[in-house]
Amino acid sequence: MQSYKRNVLWLTLIILLIVVGCREEPEKIVEPDPKVKKIVLPPDFVAEHIYSPSDNELGSWVAMTFDNQGRMITSDQFGSLYRVKLPPIGADSTVKPVIQKLDFPKVAGTKKDSADKTIGMGFAQGLLWAHNSLYVMVNHKANDEFAKGSGLYRLQDTDNDDQFDKITQLIALEGSGEHGPHSVVLGPDSTSIYVVAGNFTDLPRMNDYKLPPSWQRDNLFRMILDPQGHDADSYDKGGWIAKTDSVGAHWELISSGFRNPFDIAFNKEGELFTYDSDMEWDFGMPWYRPTRICHVTSGAEFGWRKGNDKWPSYYPDNLPALLNIGQGSPTNLLFAYNARFPEKYRNSLLAFDWSFGMIYRVQLDSKGASYQAKAEEFISGSPLALTDGEIGPDGALYFLTGGRKLESDLYRVYYKDFEKIDPNKTSGELAQASYLHKLRKQLEQYHRPSEPGTAAKLWPYLKYKDRFIRYAARIAIEHQPVDSWAHLALGENNVTALTEAMIALARTGTATLQADMLKKMATVDIGKLPLVMQQNLLRAYELIIARMGTPRMQDKQALIQRLGQLYPADNNALNQQLSKLLVAIDAEDVVEKTLPLLYTAKDDTTGRETVTQSSDLILRNPQYGLDIANMLAKMPPAQQIYFATVLSVAEKGWTSQLRENYFKWFYDAFGYKGGNSYIGFLDRARKRALQQVSKTQYAHYNKLSGDSLLSATGTSLAFDGEGPKGPGKNWKMEDALPVVEKDSGDRDFKRGAMLFAAIRCQSCHTVRGEGGSIGPDLTQLGTRFTMKDILESVIEPNKVISDQYASTVFTLKDGSSVLGRLKNEDEENYYVSQNPYAPQVLKQIPKKSVATSKIAEVSMMPPGTINVLSPSELKDLMAYLMSGGNAESDLFKPKKGK
Repeated sequence: MQSYKRNVLWLTLIILLIVVGCREEPEKIVEPDPKVKKIVLPPDFVAEHIYSPSDNELGSWVAMTFDNQGRMITSDQFGSLYRVKLPPIGADSTVKPVIQKLDFPKVAGTKKDSADKTIGMGFAQGLLWAHNSLYVMVNHKANDEFAKGSGLYRLQDTDNDDQFDKITQLIALEGSGEHGPHSVVLGPDSTSIYVVAGNFTDLPRMNDYKLPPSWQRDNLFRMILDPQGHDADSYDKGGWIAKTDSVGAHWELISSGFRNPFDIAFNKEGELFTYDSDMEWDFGMPWYRPTRICHVTSGAEFGWRKGNDKWPSYYPDNLPALLNIGQGSPTNLLFAYNARFPEKYRNSLLAFDWSFGMIYRVQLDSKGASYQAKAEEFISGSPLALTDGEIGPDGALYFLTGGRKLESDLYRVYYKDFEKIDPNKTSGELAQASYLHKLRKQLEQYHRPSEPGTAAKLWPYLKYKDRFIRYAARIAIEHQPVDSWAHLALGENNVTALTEAMIALARTGTATLQADMLKKMATVDIGKLPLVMQQNLLRAYELIIARMGTPRMQDKQALIQRLGQLYPADNNALNQQLSKLLVAIDAEDVVEKTLPLLYTAKDDTTGRETVTQSSDLILRNPQYGLDIANMLAKMPPAQQIYFATVLSVAEKGWTSQLRENYFKWFYDAFGYKGGNSYIGFLDRARKRALQQVSKTQYAHYNKLSGDSLLSATGTSLAFDGEGPKGPGKNWKMEDALPVVEKDSGDRDFKRGAMLFAAIRCQSCHTVRGEGGSIGPDLTQLGTRFTMKDILESVIEPNKVISDQYASTVFTLKDGSSVLGRLKNEDEENYYVSQNPYAPQVLKQIPKKSVATSKIAEVSMMPPGTINVLSPSELKDLMAYLMSGGNAESDLFKPKKGK
């Protein structure tokens, strides 16, 4: 019996061992990388986080390229160059990239990085591997840390030891910073080098100019420079694009008139594109221009000018954008032809926005002599401060985040079935250049002084229906001697060709031609022309006056009579042009005609549509989004602002009642919310108008127009109390916590309350029933949290986000995403609030369009809120928060022994 029991036990044990041995190990739950989790991708795409330069104290990377061995070369915005050997796609997480800092010990005058902080090469915002060399666009003002100033450099390895030992400066550039020299790319001929620079970079002398070097303001609008001082360091020609050869021997200007394009890219047809920036401080102003994709043809001018002088896109002497994207900060631009992506994405232009963490996929289709474009979201993240990107040799998209010394990361995005895709194969033939594309390029060959008779040969193209053809022909004619074609201009009878000819003659001729030009133009009955032709002819009139001066009396009176019959029109653009012209030539009834429009004119979006609505951007970046939210809550009347600015210099036609009505308008206009420069622009126009009144009337109109509403500088509204005095500091937890925790003397309740309002905490939070409701009520803050907890929430707002105040990212089935606070839902729709200053405005999202949703990992509280505060001010603010706004709190009682 015992033997039987023993056998049974053994058998049971064996069975148990077999069962245990055969049991599968429980599947390990792998938490997604938080750096990847925040990224929204199209279906079937995968993102990998490869490396964090900032975590490894290697700075914030903003530029990249791949060398001839497939290695990535990158640059810290304020430091050295690095070479990166990347792990293959899908490699185990234990396989790390190999990072090599590029030193230059063999280069004369260059020291290896050491304790003296000398850097051999770096501070680059553009990198290019070409001609067995590394081209580096340095963006830096030379100093002891880094002796090389802004410019394009060529780095070579002359002894083939895989180390650069020769540095040659190809061109020195005057300008640095975020609007300094930027990217460098290889031309479509695989020989030439193209560079792009922002509007704080002076255009150096060129060997040749595709765009004739005859820049002027060309605006009768009286200039008002940016009131915040932004324009002080910018150059009149704006940002520019130039071309050179591999050794930098010959330089040619391609285009100018940009604000601050960071990158450029060529399509397969060899056509050039850029992504120009906006001026966010101009929000709400009639001259605001959103970020935009531009087709950069030979000799193209894009009309950026300082302050309020920017040209509308419909002016015929500049080219329009292909696509207005919206608010943002453009960085990288690339065509994805070499990506191992589905064809839809491969045949796209990818445009990076740093501010709101978006990569747009732009589809371009031939239209006339240019293209038409449409865009959609490709990749996004909140936050995702995109800097540079490239398609790697493996067909994946690599991109960097960082800039401005922010946290920097290197990512890779690839299609999950990339091995099945051959980027060299397409489902159809490559679209051939249209006849008009070819014609435009033929005309562009004459963007240089050419043989006699060229102007006459090209003249017929001035009347082409296609705007890009007319533009190319006019620029070609402007390159030819004026004497060879002035008679053609004055003898032209076709209105379209005549308009282009008058623009060309105004830009290149002398004032002695003005009378004949006006006489010729008077033969055109402008009132019977279509809208676009009216706009173009009015622009020609403006250029004739701007370039050649006020016409003689008889010509001026005839022009007043001719244009006065058209004003006011039923079109905003025409009214802008007509009001400006009539004021410039002293029409006595222009004030009387314009004052009613000052109160009644309504804005329209014709020609100003954008890919992204402003409300969709608010929650993607609190630092910039709250300014947009504030503006959208009470939008300024842009058309009325235009008339107010035009009338500020009108000298004739005023009555006491007209002046009363004019100055009253300003008082109300100061109540609207615009960009940072909105108040300043209005006040500059107001003060200019006050110069036209008598000394005895000045005080009355000054008060009537809202002087009491303004701060002493006139760039903001007066604040009821003092603002922070600073000096501020980039506060970190390790710095701030010791300051606020130690015995720090008596604290000032009134100053704490003032600071709570001054740094806009009160806009979102309530204390004792006063303030906004966007964020949590802070009245009981000190009873539930420690000083450390409160400080951490202020300095690191994204670390912990309450579900009650969190936003949700809705990823839609079309690949786009919507970010907002979910306020309600029914069987068919979600209803989200996107504007914290107008929470009642809800966006409706059909549930059937939503693929996934998740809680966003970005707080509405902007980072750096307390960085304007001095240590003493920080203590007062924290005491106010800990007390819950209680002036009787022990925190504000005098310390013992004092």
